[in-house]
Amino acid sequence: MAERRSPAYPSPTRRTVLRTAMAAGLAGLVLPSAAACAPGPAADSMTVAGGESGGFYLEFATLLAASLQRHGVARSASALETGGSLDNMDRLASGEATLAIALSDAATDRLRTQRMLALGKVYENYLHCLVRADSGIMGPADLAGRTVAVGDPRSGTSLTARRLLEAAHLAAAPSTVQLGLNQGLAALHAGTVEALFWSGGVPTAAITAFAAGTRLRLLDLSALIPALRSGFGAFYDRVLIREDSYAGVPATWTVGVANLLLCREDLAADVARSAVNLLLEHSGELVPAASRGVQYLSPETLISTAGVPLHPGAEDAYRTFHG
Repeated sequence: MAERRSPAYPSPTRRTVLRTAMAAGLAGLVLPSAAACAPGPAADSMTVAGGESGGFYLEFATLLAASLQRHGVARSASALETGGSLDNMDRLASGEATLAIALSDAATDRLRTQRMLALGKVYENYLHCLVRADSGIMGPADLAGRTVAVGDPRSGTSLTARRLLEAAHLAAAPSTVQLGLNQGLAALHAGTVEALFWSGGVPTAAITAFAAGTRLRLLDLSALIPALRSGFGAFYDRVLIREDSYAGVPATWTVGVANLLLCREDLAADVARSAVNLLLEHSGELVPAASRGVQYLSPETLISTAGVPLHPGAEDAYRTFHG
């Protein structure tokens, strides 16, 4: 179920849906020597920095933590509820988190001030710009002068949304407020904001619940991708939120940004290697049951980490996997 792309927005990667490519296709490629996830000593404990309740980051982090423990990568593992990408990298730096999920644009930006490594490029985030269906807001240009929630200040959404608004060159600057997913949805319901940015998987559970009682529209943001790439780098791709991913919302093109799974430089090589083997061999365990649009990248592009260096243990795992 490969996603269609416009020829005007070519991508160097070929994405396939996790359920088919990573759960089924990889099975025939795994070498016997990579069969065990934990060839070395298990970590005593691991913590995965996730995201907000109702968002895909926390769901993914919870499933990953359970899988790390199930397959003996760690004796115990847990997920942290956080504000998102920026908060996750802070917790990684402080040692509160062993692993962290972060948007590739935010992670590359953070490399200027923080030393960290990547285990892989894991899945695609879809940038949502949500408005009420009766708002009269039909496209990004209509955000001029409006009140817009741009994400929790600790989230990668806040970075991507501000970059997009800058790239849009709106006739009048919007009034931006820093609200995360759940606060932003409440504000959209109350009418105190007119649009809400959120970067996450499809469908995002909290938006699904909200859309059941409120008619929503998603704005097509894809026309801004050339300006985003020109101004901030080639992190941004054209992706499709499929029809009825949310009740009554038609298919909408938007901006995709890949997520990286990050670690500290002092993560043991055996643990890093085992975690990557888990991604390659057991990634079917990491997909929330309701997900439709979440896509993993192919085995070849897991190692394409947007300029964030791979952990040496991860390099070993990919080298063994590919023979």
